[in-house]
Amino acid sequence: MEHRVGTILGMDNEQTAIKTSYFSIIGNTSLAIIKALAGFFGNSYALIADAIESTTDIFSSLLVLFGLKYARRPADENHPYGHGRIEPLITFLVVAFLVTSATIIAYESILHIQTPHKVPQPWTLIVLGGIIVWKEVSYRIVIRKSELTNSSSLRADAWHHRSDAITSVTAFIGISIAIIFGKGYETADDWAALVASAFILYNSYLIFRPALGEIMDEHLYDDLQKEIRAVSLTVPGILSTEKCLIRKAGMQYHIDLHARVDGQISVTEGHDLAHLLKDTLCEKIPTLGHVSIHIEPQG
Repeated sequence: MEHRVGTILGMDNEQTAIKTSYFSIIGNTSLAIIKALAGFFGNSYALIADAIESTTDIFSSLLVLFGLKYARRPADENHPYGHGRIEPLITFLVVAFLVTSATIIAYESILHIQTPHKVPQPWTLIVLGGIIVWKEVSYRIVIRKSELTNSSSLRADAWHHRSDAITSVTAFIGISIAIIFGKGYETADDWAALVASAFILYNSYLIFRPALGEIMDEHLYDDLQKEIRAVSLTVPGILSTEKCLIRKAGMQYHIDLHARVDGQISVTEGHDLAHLLKDTLCEKIPTLGHVSIHIEPQG
């Protein structure tokens, strides 16, 4: 019964993550069209650069959706721990999209800086203001869902929204300077796009680093380890815990735990305690996936 509760909660997390990715895809598609039109008719390359990033965001969100659906596949003979490791791999691809868009924006910005052009239209600031608010709201929605589901690829998608908000802020500043100071400052929004590309590259690193730690089984889960030890001691017969190894795959954490029991009990009793401990952990901590318990005699 306890394991079934954990499984149901895990399925709920997967559904939440998938619905959130659809939210990102729809939002990015709408904004890419709005930015491209506003940038073209409003003489703003910063907005066009923003549209380029939003276009890459669409493809990266589609990748996240694919990864989330693939990760739902059950464990099989070739993948005894499930398919969750697809998530950090998808995150790497999302980062590649970010780096590519940042490079394109930087290159095009430099070209536009060297080419005389018109001052952006003042109404583009209204468009940008709305975009900034929407992208920040989107970031907060998606990052909250990523924390709820423990999804690294969804977290990467959230940072896509935040980086989009940052590029829009720099564009807003650049266009404002060009409009206020007029002739001679036409390239201010191009410089803003160039600065935005640097922000995107920095955010790419922030997304890449945790995913790398996840795929390399780096220990990043001290709080979860403490929770596992505390829950273990609530099980009658478990005297203490020793090793507690944790690795993350997708939205689940797989653990190897060494638990100490009275050395005088029978093998059967130790076996039953191991199963009771496993069931208790899965009930209290629904994000756990594969749980391996090793029983050792106390003292």
